[in-house]
Amino acid sequence: MKTISVGDLRQNPTAALDDVEHGETYSVTRHRREIARLIPPVRRTPTRASDFLDAIRRTPIDAAWAEDIVVERSDFDDDRDAWDR
Repeated sequence: MKTISVGDLRQNPTAALDDVEHGETYSVTRHRREIARLIPPVRRTPTRASDFLDAIRRTPIDAAWAEDIVVERSDFDDDRDAWDR
């Protein structure tokens, strides 16, 4: 982890942010005391349809859950606005 002062970050944020974009973490200090950290965002990989279907297939079937779904779906079977109930 790199360290950068608030003053240095203010003077040249582009270099530090470029480093963070490429995976580097910065400790931001004021008067030699850490006050913040700049960390790269967590990169999420998109879920593939096949992985989603596999997860659904591995989910145990619960009869009570299925009944709850039927009841909840019935709330939307007519043309009335569900939010007006």
